[in-house]
Amino acid sequence: MKYHYADLSPKQFEDLVVLLCQKLFGIGAQGFAEGPDGGRDAKFVGTAECFPSKTEPWKGVTIIQAKHTNGFNSSFSDTDFFSASGKNTNTVIGKDIPRIRELRESGKLDNYLLISNRRLSANKEQEIREYIAKECAIPEKSIHLVDVEQLERWLKTWPDIPGLANLDPVDSPLIVSPDDLAEVVEALFKAMHGIPKTSDEPPVPRVPYEEKNKTNNMTEDYAKLQRKRYLQEQSSIKRFLADPQNIEILRKYESVVEEFQFKITAKRKDYQTFDNVMNYLADLLFNIDNFLRSHKQLTRSMLFYMYWNCDIGKENDATSE
Repeated sequence: MKYHYADLSPKQFEDLVVLLCQKLFGIGAQGFAEGPDGGRDAKFVGTAECFPSKTEPWKGVTIIQAKHTNGFNSSFSDTDFFSASGKNTNTVIGKDIPRIRELRESGKLDNYLLISNRRLSANKEQEIREYIAKECAIPEKSIHLVDVEQLERWLKTWPDIPGLANLDPVDSPLIVSPDDLAEVVEALFKAMHGIPKTSDEPPVPRVPYEEKNKTNNMTEDYAKLQRKRYLQEQSSIKRFLADPQNIEILRKYESVVEEFQFKITAKRKDYQTFDNVMNYLADLLFNIDNFLRSHKQLTRSMLFYMYWNCDIGKENDATSE
């Protein structure tokens, strides 16, 4: 049974990997923790229960990395993941090589396991494994790459894991595309210096802010923080989108809010605060788009504009999200 791995958040994928590793290595497999350089690893110390096999299990310190992608039909062969020449270090593998090498040299790594929801051919598996072995002085037999097909086989072997990881073959979490929003934010960023400063009051929401927050279950503290940090930029955003010269950007914005509203309506759980929705959207967008990640404040301001302008979230109890 296929699962929507691309629709998972990085955290959800990491949780899935940890559950699988507890089956492969033992309950002592530890969850992901951020290292000094921002990298995230899981770890197991000891003798594995059944990996790579029961007859020849790995021993010592095993470092596990989960490499999740929201891209569909992604592959280990993609140029942003691995450079065959090794000259391009600005790849997923290239960026990790120094950290893997440091762990190996300091005696904190005996085995290396990389798990991704990408596809992997036999030739590319051999090529990447040889490259990591050479660059980090790790025996090839102590390196293993896992692709989406192997993930599927493991989930069939341990059918309880999807439930523990809250995976559903039909349902998927709140996932939105960042592309149109990135274009909107980038255009806004370029135009900010040219937007006239006026004494106009910020745009008035269609329903009182406090009423909207209560309807959407946004906490008072979170609502106040948003208003304090981003309200002053709302008039500029409104004027920018209303400018006839920006009609194409406005259409992209309208496309964004339509997608966001439908996804929020379908995927939001009844018990969740809207604080969680806003933070989830922001984290998701930062994780999958470099421009939005580089302009976090403006991106969050745009998300607040969507909410303040009643383009996302319920207007009142009589309306749907």
